Amino acid sequence: MDSAEYERKIAFRFAAFDQDGNGYIDRADFNAAAARLLAEFGTTARCDKGQALYTGAEAFWQGMAGIADVDGDQRVTREEFVGGAVKRLRDNPERFAEIARPFLRAAIAVADNDDDGAASVPAVERALKVLGASAESASLAARSLDADHDGRIAEEDAVAAFAVYFTVIEPDA
Repeated sequence: MDSAEYERKIAFRFAAFDQDGNGYIDRADFNAAAARLLAEFGTTARCDKGQALYTGAEAFWQGMAGIADVDGDQRVTREEFVGGAVKRLRDNPERFAEIARPFLRAAIAVADNDDDGAASVPAVERALKVLGASAESASLAARSLDADHDGRIAEEDAVAAFAVYFTVIEPDA
């Protein structure tokens, strides 16, 4: 796949972060994602899980801004996202995983109804839909995250898959 095709596919990923569809990613998009997850799972913002999710969202935003906000205006345009993803993350998906880890850890905890450190496949599917994935994509993604077929998705599985999704673009089949 050539660089232009890679950039086109990464730009498509931009929409997953631009929660309000205003053409850029900012702190409000990360806070909106956190608020929707909390509402979906009936978790309050003031409880430990809610606070962890907002803290994770802020850390994720700060990491994203540090990588991609070239002009320092506290928002990431589509062009900045593509440039940041292509230039800084393509060769280092582990970096992206570490930026996302606090948010993903907290999101798994919110979706984990029995506090055993993993969320059920249906709960992850719900979370993905709330974050903007289509029902079909959410179902496929949630099932694929359950690599050992135990019906549970742990933090490490989610972090690894997230990094791959946003940094390793496979050619169309």
